[in-house]
Amino acid sequence: MSTTRPYPPGDLGPDSGNAGAAAVSPATVPAGQVRRLRLAGARGAVARGRDFARQALHDWGWLPAAGADQRAAAEDVLLVVSELVTNACLHAEGPEELRLRCNAKVLRLEVTDLGTGSPAPRTPHRAGRPGGHGMFIVQRLCLDWGVVRNPDGTGKTVWAELAAPS
Repeated sequence: MSTTRPYPPGDLGPDSGNAGAAAVSPATVPAGQVRRLRLAGARGAVARGRDFARQALHDWGWLPAAGADQRAAAEDVLLVVSELVTNACLHAEGPEELRLRCNAKVLRLEVTDLGTGSPAPRTPHRAGRPGGHGMFIVQRLCLDWGVVRNPDGTGKTVWAELAAPS
């Protein structure tokens, strides 16, 4: 598990206050914009999360993709959303909320749940075996990821950051 970011979920770090920064395409992403989707008790949480993320990517100018790099970046985001929400469904009593935060450099995904466990890539990773690949995929596709326990002691937030396409 990665823990290299010294700041909590929702804080994109020292560059996050860059209001007026150019977005990943001609559209601009309002500084500090956050998209939230409540998933507690929802049926089809993975598909709902993916559709929600796809709409945010469209609103932020990532989709429709202008080229192969932008298409790959958007597909990576949708795959990571699917993996994080699926993990919450399978291992943490279901997801509570999906949050997306974007600036010109980084898209941050956060999934909150009430589970007590901590996700980690299966070690050793065995590519030929079914299941257990979710966090390995997240680790490979993301700049960084981690887990932060909720302050009240119930549940956690699993977060992942992906680079915005150039």
